[in-house]
Amino acid sequence: MLSVLLTGLFTLTSVVWGRSPSNLQRGLYKYGLAATGTNATYSMNVADCPGYTLEALTESNTGLSAQLNLAGPACNAFGMDIANLTIDVVYESQTRVHVKIYDTANQQFTIPETVIARPAAPTTSYTSNSDLVFNYDASPFAFWITRRSEPDAMPLFDTRISSLPPTPIPAFNASDNSTAFDGFPLVFEDQYLQVSSALPYGTNIYGLGEVIASSGFRRDIGTDGGVGTIQTHWNRDDADPIDQNMYGSHPIYVEHRFNETTNTSSSSGVLLLSSAGTDIFLQTPANSNVSLVEYRAVGGILDFYFFSGPTVPEVIAQYGAVIGYPMWQPAWGFGFHLCRWGYHNISDDMQNVANMRAANIPLETQWNDIDLYHAYRDFTTDPVSFPGDEMRTFIQQLAANHQHYIPIVDVGVAVTVNSTDVYDPYTRGVEQDVWIKNPDGSEYIGQVWPGYTVWPDWFSENIQSYWTEALRNWTEMGVEFSGIWLDMNEASSFCSDSCGTGANYSALAPLSVAGTVVTGYPECYNETLSGPSGNMTVNGTSTDSCTTGTMSMALAKRGVGAGDEPGVNINTPPYAIHNAFGPLSTNTLATNATHYGGYVELDTHNLFGMMEEMTTHIAVQEILTGKRPFLISRSTFPSSGKWTGHWLGDNYSKWQYMYLNIQGVLQFQIYQIPMVGADTCGFNDNTDEELCNRWMQFSAFVPFYRNHNTYGALPQEPYRWESVANASRIAIAARYSLLPYWYTLFANASTSGLPPVRALFYEFPNEPELFSVDTQWLVGSDILVTPVLTPGATTVDGIFPGRGSVIWRDWYTHSVVNATIGANTTLDAPLSHINVHIRDSSALLLHLEPAYTIYETRQGPYSLLVSLSASGDAFGTAYVDDGISYPPGPSRSLTFQAGSGTLKIQSEGAYQIEQKLETITVLGIQRPTQVTLEGQVIQGWTYQDAQEELVVSNVTVDLNGGATLEWQ
Repeated sequence: MLSVLLTGLFTLTSVVWGRSPSNLQRGLYKYGLAATGTNATYSMNVADCPGYTLEALTESNTGLSAQLNLAGPACNAFGMDIANLTIDVVYESQTRVHVKIYDTANQQFTIPETVIARPAAPTTSYTSNSDLVFNYDASPFAFWITRRSEPDAMPLFDTRISSLPPTPIPAFNASDNSTAFDGFPLVFEDQYLQVSSALPYGTNIYGLGEVIASSGFRRDIGTDGGVGTIQTHWNRDDADPIDQNMYGSHPIYVEHRFNETTNTSSSSGVLLLSSAGTDIFLQTPANSNVSLVEYRAVGGILDFYFFSGPTVPEVIAQYGAVIGYPMWQPAWGFGFHLCRWGYHNISDDMQNVANMRAANIPLETQWNDIDLYHAYRDFTTDPVSFPGDEMRTFIQQLAANHQHYIPIVDVGVAVTVNSTDVYDPYTRGVEQDVWIKNPDGSEYIGQVWPGYTVWPDWFSENIQSYWTEALRNWTEMGVEFSGIWLDMNEASSFCSDSCGTGANYSALAPLSVAGTVVTGYPECYNETLSGPSGNMTVNGTSTDSCTTGTMSMALAKRGVGAGDEPGVNINTPPYAIHNAFGPLSTNTLATNATHYGGYVELDTHNLFGMMEEMTTHIAVQEILTGKRPFLISRSTFPSSGKWTGHWLGDNYSKWQYMYLNIQGVLQFQIYQIPMVGADTCGFNDNTDEELCNRWMQFSAFVPFYRNHNTYGALPQEPYRWESVANASRIAIAARYSLLPYWYTLFANASTSGLPPVRALFYEFPNEPELFSVDTQWLVGSDILVTPVLTPGATTVDGIFPGRGSVIWRDWYTHSVVNATIGANTTLDAPLSHINVHIRDSSALLLHLEPAYTIYETRQGPYSLLVSLSASGDAFGTAYVDDGISYPPGPSRSLTFQAGSGTLKIQSEGAYQIEQKLETITVLGIQRPTQVTLEGQVIQGWTYQDAQEELVVSNVTVDLNGGATLEWQ
């Protein structure tokens, strides 16, 4: 957490608990090697690797299995070649093929099914009718995946050397030899696995995060002036770096192919389910007519899943069917959340809540950062600043007002410093044997905020009972949380290796941020000229130091040069993935840290955060009996969305980073973690009035909505500036009006894996001008958001999808947009206004009276907004339940169908909706002469000619039954 604050705060001389590479090579994997020896020499080149030959093929009604045997002398490029492999191919569903290549001796690490449950074996045969077909050559072994409907089209995945560019291909970064492609054989060694696939030239690739990509949401594949991508998967704590590995790893990509000849498109997906440290290359070599993807992993197996789509939302849903659909969110989780690192005592919290109420800015949930703790120790409160009894009273007051409270949990647990130090969370962990160990069985001890720390071993047999007990004890001390915020779980350590082994624990005091001075400000705000206030004007003079519209949004590219960064260790392991910290053990757990069951950190590192999320979710579910857990976490991996939401980490108070939010939110829809958002107004540095104004509007239209900033920075609660308060009230009112729509989208995600937030091309896949758009987004299929992303702007450019075939209407005025076809349209965007538009053919159930809290809003009446197409049609659905029960209890599904002058409402389910539908608005009709509801003529309707808007007010439609509205 907050690694940028650490510079200059402390200096450590580490007691290095080193991992000898040769010992790891001898000790990790003892069986199935093609060559052995205690002092192995590696060629560091795959050009002479022989590949494999397929033999002993057996077929079944669900797929095939075969042996893969090394086809020649071992090359031992970056490890010891494994001579005997097994391949299993299973057609698991109509849309999914599973291809698993593993060492026959089963010595390589495979993610246990207790960690990520896999789909049950198919009971129906799909071998003859699957959308996808597995094809192979036996010698040298290669495979390719095609669509059954297009057997002659370029395969979706193709490992044949004849399909890939000729090698050797020189390094595309001259200072990093590892960016060369010496050859494309299948390589399967104990510490190095490589497989490559040809891709269509310049195809559209999305995913493979977590990353902030300088290319934007669409990944750089080395065409159109790009330099290609090296995506490294090794979770690390760094404050939102660009083009580097960061908090989470998600080895899933979506490919979207467009056929210019037929003007049609199709999408597919590829998942490599591996927790190994990995480099994934996307590149197009010079003079090549194809692009490529190459995987280079330092362990594990090749466990591929292929998804047929053929649309992006379907690919995402098919991926979710493998790793698990997202958790059910409590309704209150969609409210506005507020946190500041630097509420020095509980009085600050209480005053902040009062100030929000006085400004009439809805506040759903108050959070606390680590200043809550006593000496930064988990599961404590500071006895002076946040005494337990006062915390209990404060939290119960929030609950009485239908508000909520969330504290932080940093994953590193402090060790006791001497015999008189009493700290139950540590000693109970010792008693239950739940701490990660060194290879000799002693505790692995690193350092985080409280000083020397240990880390939970999520593989431990006792970890669930320990973690649940610690959280329950915390609630009994007064911290009666509604949800939990998980941080530092990459895992992050402020030293490398087991630096506390043998150390004097009392000699290392908790870190202190007292006196920290934050000096950074957003682009175009010059504090030297304008002072530290962050105001838009000072004494009537604008503080904008840029000429309007001149700020560049270009990103600082790292390019592909991570291997050239100082400190990269190419020997540990033999192939050095492009970890931006260099050695894999830097600022995290050492790769030889040992887990229960004999697992080592090298294999399990990327699982750490996800396993904490699973353990915490189960604990909170047990403590808050019958209620849905609400979790937000930083480090994630496939299946994290079953257990948690995600915030986008320690971002910056910069306009650039507000823009970068968009690709982050879109990425995590792919990863099945849809409850996602950034620290609104920015975390690091100081914000200013204009940026915070725009950002508060922006975040009202993404799933997770929290304002949070760092210690010592300018306060940025939305009531600090009147313009920000005004923008917040407007935006939150719109958000709370849309809550039934958001809630329905998330119900669809939890039941079928469909993404609540979408890139524009998801809905308009045959419009290439949309493939790179990441300055706008869609909420569901029907709400288009076009935020201002630059300072000093009073207009914003945005594209309206559909090329003229779709009618887009303004959310606020309901007026039709006169949009430019296939290009940007300039929209008015005065301060405190964010452009939001409604797609035609939609019917949206809304809350008529957005209130201060989600509970109060849900107690009020409903309205229905129907936006007709040019042919007079519209359709929509809504899912309604009590918003809190776990597992979800009775529910009701509503359907709204409009056409030929009639709107029909249908209702099914056991949940009883008490609130009535009181207003119905229909857009896109000619002035009617008569309006009837359930056959009864209505007199109290109004009509606006300019908007073609019919408003039927003061009705009382029971949503537990059907209803029909007609106009003539």
